[in-house]
Amino acid sequence: MKLYYTPGFCSLSPHIVLHELGGQFDVERVDVATKTTETGADFRAINPKGYVPALRLGDGEVLTEGAAIVQYLADSNGARRLAPEPGTLARARLQEQLNFIASELHKAFGPLFHGATGEAKDAAVANVGNRLDHMETQFADGRAYLLGENFSVADAYLFVVASWTGATGIGLAKWPRLSAFVERVRQRPSVVAAMAAEGLA
Repeated sequence: MKLYYTPGFCSLSPHIVLHELGGQFDVERVDVATKTTETGADFRAINPKGYVPALRLGDGEVLTEGAAIVQYLADSNGARRLAPEPGTLARARLQEQLNFIASELHKAFGPLFHGATGEAKDAAVANVGNRLDHMETQFADGRAYLLGENFSVADAYLFVVASWTGATGIGLAKWPRLSAFVERVRQRPSVVAAMAAEGLA
């Protein structure tokens, strides 16, 4: 398998999951501005959407969208510790978390990474804050991770997106439980390895 990634982007989530699984895989960096890979390939020929992540499988198939990729990785490796059994309520809860992170929290950061200023920036910061308020409640019962005491693929995704609060100047001071979660996940060997590979640590 080969993961196409850009350092610090949401592709860090499947990169973490690949390290959690511990198998063999390759990575190739993508310049999202020029849509080229580090080997000079046209990334749009790999993923016509033009954004990371993309995962090339052993048979040549390419899978896109982070939430789909991380579930596929867990399922194809039988890693029930990372994703509950399909068809169960626990799996629906995992998908519920992944969908919220992708469609609400992740997307809320968009304006902040695309030059929003003035009122538009203020509105974006408020929007992100509202989503972080919700994520803070997920840890109100003292759980360590989104689904309970076991790390899942949703935690990898939340870690990456919540970490963007640093780059955007929002910070996590208002969300102490979420902040503690981020620091807890940051210590995982898979996270340390993925971030080091991307030049982030």
